[in-house]
Amino acid sequence: MKRYFSLAYLLAAAVIIRFLCLPALELSENKYMVIFLGVVVLVAGTIFVLSKAADVIEETTEILSERTKLAGGLLQSLGTAFPDMVLGIIAAILSVQYRTTDVARSINYALIASATTFGSNIYNIDHAAWCIFRQNLADISQKSLLMFPFIPAGGKLTPMSKHSVKPTVGEIDTAAALLTVLTILTSLVAISMVLFGKVDPAVNPSTGDLYQLIVPVGWIIFFSAIAVLWSFRKNMRDQKRHSDQIEKEERFYAVRPTYVSLIALAISGASILFAAESMVKSIEKLSVVTGMPFVIAGVLAGIIGCLGEMLVVHNFSVNPKGRIGDAVVGVAMDNIVTILGASIVAMMGGIFLGGNALILIFVIILCSNMVLLWQIGKLQKTILESS
Repeated sequence: MKRYFSLAYLLAAAVIIRFLCLPALELSENKYMVIFLGVVVLVAGTIFVLSKAADVIEETTEILSERTKLAGGLLQSLGTAFPDMVLGIIAAILSVQYRTTDVARSINYALIASATTFGSNIYNIDHAAWCIFRQNLADISQKSLLMFPFIPAGGKLTPMSKHSVKPTVGEIDTAAALLTVLTILTSLVAISMVLFGKVDPAVNPSTGDLYQLIVPVGWIIFFSAIAVLWSFRKNMRDQKRHSDQIEKEERFYAVRPTYVSLIALAISGASILFAAESMVKSIEKLSVVTGMPFVIAGVLAGIIGCLGEMLVVHNFSVNPKGRIGDAVVGVAMDNIVTILGASIVAMMGGIFLGGNALILIFVIILCSNMVLLWQIGKLQKTILESS
């Protein structure tokens, strides 16, 4: 019964933030009250919704993965990447709505859409690379290490040799393949924007160089992302060892019908969506009263959109239950799902990037992908040596 109350508490917290705190923030005209309410929404959304929803996703995807034979990372990504997609799509809808009445504002929202969908991939990949990097250091030293040096609250990483359940080589291979595909899709987006998406400077001369992901390429990316998710849908874990571990731990969802896990996963996804939407709108309001540029607002929106995934990866890393493989697969799939969201935004005609932003975002994404590939290669070596 405690778990049911916890789910109700999670949804209630998200609803209160979305339908009470956010309207109060939007109606307030006092600068200091806006700042206060904005901080309240951001802090409450992170502590009471995103972190709790990440715990639910961690537990439900473990059970659903075993019962459905679907990859845990795929199920995980569908819960955590949903906010990225929706936030980008919402920004794109606003961009399209303002296109005939306020071109500058339309472009601002399009920039937010692109920063949310593409920018969040940077944070996800870099955070995952850090988690695996610290795990590899723990394996080399054969000592437990803090996730973040000098910060005990971040948890510890245990050497792989002390894990009761270890990730499989198949999972690591899947993660590497997904990251390679993600690199290809990201490169395709960047190249197509440069070759085919240059926007006529007459549209808005003040923005400088502006590039758009055109509709035909959006359709190509959309179907490519769907094909990738379908191709990597199968679970690569050792199901017998996995089942033994679940039975030993007597997890709440393991002894209940599948629909209970599905409902819990849906509640966590809805809660993340309510909180993320409120937090992004809070950032928008704060940018208005403080003079913060819309592009920066979009970058912050991207951070918020991927917090759920980052928290899940963090939990899988510091809890030695053989789920680091799920974590890395989930990150790669999460980013492919956000690429899917970007393609939907492109098909709506609502995604732009400026010249400098285009170069920086895609170069960082590609560089981060390579760093993570390097780290999971070292992790795979450790797994092979210990098997």
